[in-house]
Amino acid sequence: MSERTSTPILEILDALPMDPGSGLGRAPLALRIMAGQCVLVEAQYRSQAAEFGDLCCGLLPLSQGSVRFVGYDWDRMPHEGASAMRGQIGRVYGRASWIGFLGTDANILLPQLHHTRRTEHELRDTAVELSRSFGLPGLPTGRPDALTSQDLVRAACVRAFTGEPRLLILESAELGQIDNLVPALVQALTTAHNRHAASIWLTHSGLVWDDRSLPTTVRFRLTDRGLVPMERHA
Repeated sequence: MSERTSTPILEILDALPMDPGSGLGRAPLALRIMAGQCVLVEAQYRSQAAEFGDLCCGLLPLSQGSVRFVGYDWDRMPHEGASAMRGQIGRVYGRASWIGFLGTDANILLPQLHHTRRTEHELRDTAVELSRSFGLPGLPTGRPDALTSQDLVRAACVRAFTGEPRLLILESAELGQIDNLVPALVQALTTAHNRHAASIWLTHSGLVWDDRSLPTTVRFRLTDRGLVPMERHA
């Protein structure tokens, strides 16, 4: 087994947020995700999903424990190194995260242009292909406020998957509510897992939780007692 596949993509080791008012509760969190795995987490609130996403990305201060991405402890990395490592994480945020004065295409491509050796032309071609797979007619070029709310979610998926990230974090509550988007995400996740990426899908949507096509490895519920393993519904 190669080092790339034997090292956990994400490892949360008895991590406890420093903020006692965090929606993640007061119990230490533990999770280990290997290459090719998909973890489904039931998060009841949008803010809870966002905080867990921040924890995974090393953006939530801890009072104990650690969070490691591909073997690197976020708290031990210099700022520039951590920023570069976050370029290997594709994230669909629960709340809108767009630079309003830039075109949507620039919003999609800009994060990757700082963290890849691929040319802008190559990235744009990939983004066009992803846009079509997620139900857009092509890579949207207008400003984000010109898109419908559903098309913005589709564009957020394009941004997350562009650049072949090592880890994908999906936390938008709307993902399971848009026609034909879940099948497209399942296909995109399967492709990502086949190239040894890992994924976390944070949701309280029954449409997602009960979808038998989702390539889920393990399921958890995020509670005050931490991450509680859940059985898959029959």
